[in-house]
Amino acid sequence: MVSLGLEPTEVEIEANVAEKGFPGFTIVGLVSKASEESKERIKTALINSDIEFPNAKITVNLAPADISKDGPYYDLPIAIGILASIGEIPSPTEEAYYYGELSLDGSLRHSKGVFLLALLAKEKGVKSIYVPRTSANEGSVIDGINVYPVDTIKNLIRHLKGEKRIIPLTYVSTEDSLSSIDPEFDFSEIYGQETAKRALEIAAAGGHNILMIGSPGSGKTMLSRALPGILPSLSEKESLEVTKIFSITGNIPPGGSLVKHRPFRSPHHTTSQVGLIGGGSNPRPGEVSLAHRGVLFLDEFPEFSRGSLEALRQPMEDGKVLISRAAGSVQFPAQFMLVAAANPCPCGLT
Repeated sequence: MVSLGLEPTEVEIEANVAEKGFPGFTIVGLVSKASEESKERIKTALINSDIEFPNAKITVNLAPADISKDGPYYDLPIAIGILASIGEIPSPTEEAYYYGELSLDGSLRHSKGVFLLALLAKEKGVKSIYVPRTSANEGSVIDGINVYPVDTIKNLIRHLKGEKRIIPLTYVSTEDSLSSIDPEFDFSEIYGQETAKRALEIAAAGGHNILMIGSPGSGKTMLSRALPGILPSLSEKESLEVTKIFSITGNIPPGGSLVKHRPFRSPHHTTSQVGLIGGGSNPRPGEVSLAHRGVLFLDEFPEFSRGSLEALRQPMEDGKVLISRAAGSVQFPAQFMLVAAANPCPCGLT
């Protein structure tokens, strides 16, 4: 799988092991440096898993070849392709997705993007996905998909041979996972600043943006961090939207699943315009998208660059960010509540 913005695209991996020709290992298909280095990880992982690595000419193609492939997440499917080519495992009879980064000892590391992979599998009618165990919970919230948590490449080989089956994760309903969520900060425990608290309550009720001006230590940051606790709970649809963004950016920790709380993002005032809005040669979401359905807190508001503040206007109006490059355009959602804080003057005093 490769993601174009937040839209996952299927990547088909072809492996050919030829006895003729000089021994070598080549990966083609417009791969990045991280994907090119898969050769050494795969070879070492298979050897350390007591599998004889073929001394042959190995060619791996990642199709479609006109889309850039970035990241180490093709390690597992490439390894499966090579193992099937040399007869170490039977050729898969059912269509399935394999995804994950290999360690040198043959274990699988936490890999971002599993939630999008499960969404792609559901869209394409693929019933099974094989992913690292620490990332498997992300896919368990998608109904109709068998998510197989894989610890090591050796365990997966035993499963594919039918020797020792891997038990798929049980589907977790999003409604159940969204119940009884405690806020990170309790708004009711803040004493004083009644006017500021009333203003935040009105802003939370109407989804309005708010600017707080006051001397240092008056409680602007504390009030802002408590704001998500009085916002309405995430709906099922909103939670899936936020999880999609967090999954592709690697913000879901190992063992994590559905994002249950409204995001709170507080970038430093030295953050670049690309970091705030999003972009790059391979466009990625910025802070405004990571704050989708939540709060974007800009402390020391006047210290942000003029370009960054001007760039905030369109996402605030449209609720989305459209990033155009020569290779195409991608769109990221950005429906957030802006909370800004500033001192009355540069000296920090009233």
